Amino acid sequence: MKKAIYSKNFMFLLILLLTCFLQSCNSEKISIEDYDADLAATWNEKIMELAVEKDGLLTLNGVRTEALAHLAMHNALNAIVPIYKSYQYSSEQPDADPEAAIAQAAYEVVKISFPEKEEELQALLQSSLADIPEGKAKDSGIQLGKETATKILEVRGSDNWNGEADYTWHPMAPGVYAEFNEHSGTPEGFIFGAGWAAASPFMLPSQDHFRSPPPPDIKSADYTRFFNEVKEYGGTESEVRSDDQAHFAMWWKDFVEKSHNRLARELIKTEGLNLWEATRALALLNMTVYDAYVNVFDNKFHYNHWRPYTAIRWAANDENPVTEPDEKWNNLHQHTYAFPSYPSAHGTSSSAAMRVLSNVLGTGDQYAFTMTTEEVDSAGPFSEKVKMDPPTRSFSSFSEAGLEASMSRVYLGIHFRYDSEEGHRLGNEIGDYANENYLTPIQED
Repeated sequence: MKKAIYSKNFMFLLILLLTCFLQSCNSEKISIEDYDADLAATWNEKIMELAVEKDGLLTLNGVRTEALAHLAMHNALNAIVPIYKSYQYSSEQPDADPEAAIAQAAYEVVKISFPEKEEELQALLQSSLADIPEGKAKDSGIQLGKETATKILEVRGSDNWNGEADYTWHPMAPGVYAEFNEHSGTPEGFIFGAGWAAASPFMLPSQDHFRSPPPPDIKSADYTRFFNEVKEYGGTESEVRSDDQAHFAMWWKDFVEKSHNRLARELIKTEGLNLWEATRALALLNMTVYDAYVNVFDNKFHYNHWRPYTAIRWAANDENPVTEPDEKWNNLHQHTYAFPSYPSAHGTSSSAAMRVLSNVLGTGDQYAFTMTTEEVDSAGPFSEKVKMDPPTRSFSSFSEAGLEASMSRVYLGIHFRYDSEEGHRLGNEIGDYANENYLTPIQED
């Protein structure tokens, strides 16, 4: 009788130990350092390639898709191992395979933005999943990717990214934006970006959350000084602009979402970021660039400030007795973008992006790097490409790069200095807001 009882107790103990062992194995945390950033970078590059092909980045579709895809990937990874705060919602799925989750999440988002490319995207998905062993972890990862993508798309489903906004043209007056369709190469009555100002931000509480101070009064000494500067340094045949200023004026023409995602991929690899760190970096970068566009275009249409092309040619009527008109003046690349001047959109979005990179790479602002841009538009969008010689520029800090990107527009002749300086300041403010409030490390709370 005792032997039977001992036998039953032994079996019970054996089952208990086996159960505990299995639970321990199942609950063992994934080591995030075992996962490199290659898969996140691959999808990032593919999204940008498709966006450039589709609309030349003349809509918010490309940067929005980058943000959505990387947010879905970010939320999936942090459902498996929570390292950073998720965007808008959180979930738990610790038994899911990380790479299966992010590949599926990216695919589900990107196919919505580029439905005509579904076959190509399906091939990339299968390639991304091919080396992952079959089993519960892979199946759970695929399901998690679908769920996080669905949630993100629902959250941003009515964000008005491609909406239109009304714009009322005003009579010619000092400082007021005026049409110059012969110079912008756009149809008469066209204005770009009014809809961007009405899109819902990813992070900022509203489109006008950061309001820039007014530009200088047209009759002021400050305005006169900045007027003369862009007239002299930004002209087609400037006698004072240096070769280096002319180089970086053209070199920085690449769209921010294209150039800064390319830079991010390079620096993520250089710094050896893991999959969690890289995905977070790319999500925060693209959300920030998107919100920078929204906020700066809201400012642009709030102030409706004129471009140097109009100001210099029409200076006889600006009520400033010191400014001298030049009715034949043209800028370096002989083109002006068809939307108001103040503040600089390129300066704002570049500076915001650089601010984020200084944070998410873990390096801080003082960081030496080289950035590459092989070619840019010779004039406006869809103009012939011109090769950059040299194709690289080097910087000792992210803030130095952001400021040079901002100031490049003065030497290109399409912005006043105050446009560029305010763009740089505004971009830094947006970047700081993103760094402080979104996708922050959990352990720091």
